[in-house]
This record gives sequence, C-alpha cells and structure tokens, in this order.
Amino acid sequence: MPIAKEKISIRRVEMQDIPMMTAARINYLTEMQGERPVHYVQELQENLQQFFKLTMQEGSFFALLAEYEGKIVSYGGMILKKIPGDFNQSSYLEGDILNMYTVPAYRRKGISSLILEALLLEAKKRGISKVALHCSKDGEPLYRKYGFTDPVYPYLELIIP
Repeated sequence: MPIAKEKISIRRVEMQDIPMMTAARINYLTEMQGERPVHYVQELQENLQQFFKLTMQEGSFFALLAEYEGKIVSYGGMILKKIPGDFNQSSYLEGDILNMYTVPAYRRKGISSLILEALLLEAKKRGISKVALHCSKDGEPLYRKYGFTDPVYPYLELIIP
C-alpha cells in the first residue's frame, strides 16, 4: 500500500529516542548477521545506548527518523570523523552512515530515500566532504541511485582478532 510522502515527517533523533535507535540497530544486525544469545544482545544493547548518548552529546553522531501516523518507521544516522589533510585541503570532515533501518512493513515505499536525502543535506551543511557506508545487497540500488560509488582508492580492511 503506497504512503503519501507528505504524511511522513522527518525529525532529528533526540536523547529520548536512543532506545528506539538501539532496538533498530539490533534488528538490523539480526537481519544481517543472524540471531545471537540473549545475554550478548543485552550487553550490546547497553553498550549501544552508552555509545549513542556519548556521541550525540559530543556532536560526533547525529541521526534522523521518519514518523508515519505517530509511529517511528525508519531512521538513519551518521558518525562524523575529522581526517588529516593532504596537499588539496588541510583537513577533511567525513561521515559514515550508520545502519539505515526501516521497519519491514514500511520498506520499498520511499521512506529510506527521505532519510538519506535529509542525512546528505545535513552532511553538506556541516561541510562533510565524503560520506561512506556499508550496505546490504537490498539497499545497494538506493545508494547507487544517490551517487554512491565504489571507493576511488583501493579499500582494504583487516579484522584484528
């Protein structure tokens, strides 16, 4: 069933929304990585709440959410990081989008696009020069539509046990 975009409101995530963000991140991780033992999920929940509270207070993380008929149906956040400069610019501000998540019943209705557009607008206002993210195969077409590409420089990572 289509949703009229004018019935969706986008707003900044506030401290009282941290439990919602935490639950959404755990739902996202469960979809991506599978179920985990209850004790681990509870510990992660506590750590995530502390992380969101601290980073929101210090201004290194911001998030936006979408509400439809009084219900939170989607959210996305961005971690900000200052990067040392090069010969082109003395320093850079970059953003990493932290799990965009939409409640399953509200997917494929354009809501994530609204969140992404608002995040990118805020990134531009803040002078962020590059935005990166990890995405699921289902989410990749959305990000490509908005101009996300493969990294210009080779990107390697090492998982340190």
